[in-house]
Amino acid sequence: MQPPAREPLAQARQSAIHLEVRDQYASTDPDFVEWREGRREFTPDNRADWWEGWHDAVHAAVSRGVSVRRARVVSEPLTDYVRWEYAYALTNRAAGEDVRWLPRRKAKDLAIPAVDFWVFDGELVLFHHFSGDGALMEREYVTDAALAAWCTEAFEAIWQRATPHEEYKPVH
Repeated sequence: MQPPAREPLAQARQSAIHLEVRDQYASTDPDFVEWREGRREFTPDNRADWWEGWHDAVHAAVSRGVSVRRARVVSEPLTDYVRWEYAYALTNRAAGEDVRWLPRRKAKDLAIPAVDFWVFDGELVLFHHFSGDGALMEREYVTDAALAAWCTEAFEAIWQRATPHEEYKPVH
């Protein structure tokens, strides 16, 4: 499998946008399992328990002026996994990511890509391909200006309609 998003994020000069469209990812993720079982909480007070390499990469990018934004298109009521992502978003925000949420019912007139992706500096697209049960199967890097522009346009339409993390009130 090719390297994760950290490498292109480390090379980004201006922007990194990330769209997530699934309601379930790897349900065996140890952090998710611990959270679901009530053994894991994400608060600013326990930062040492959740700060990891990804947070360092985001913080480094943001520190050098890269805008890092994540939009999630979600079904409501939220799945347990997306509820965990909502709780975990505190960590993304602490690292410097801007996070927004868009309920699917508010996206009915938007063209939304069928796969999760990153776009770095409007040039490099990283698609994440998942199995039906949410396991990451492949990372596909594409340098195609037209595709990067289309993904960016789709992301921006979602971003404009989505609710900032601090204002979003999840439906359970």
